[in-house]
Amino acid sequence: MKNIIKSEIYFDGEFYCARCMDFDVFSQGTTLDEAVKNFKEALELHFEDDPDAAKDYDPSPSLFTMMDLGEIHV
Repeated sequence: MKNIIKSEIYFDGEFYCARCMDFDVFSQGTTLDEAVKNFKEALELHFEDDPDAAKDYDPSPSLFTMMDLGEIHV
């Protein structure tokens, strides 16, 4: 069974956006904390609406998130 759900978080200039790479789930927030909170809620709702989507995952999988930290100048 899988125990990690992969996602990414990025700032689009106005909002922090969170996108799941394993499921069709997206959320956003005006702060990073709000985006994470909204994203976790969106994932939970996704699994409530489609319980079969979680069948290959542990009952409490970890959420692994990559974050775009912006440009660097070299």
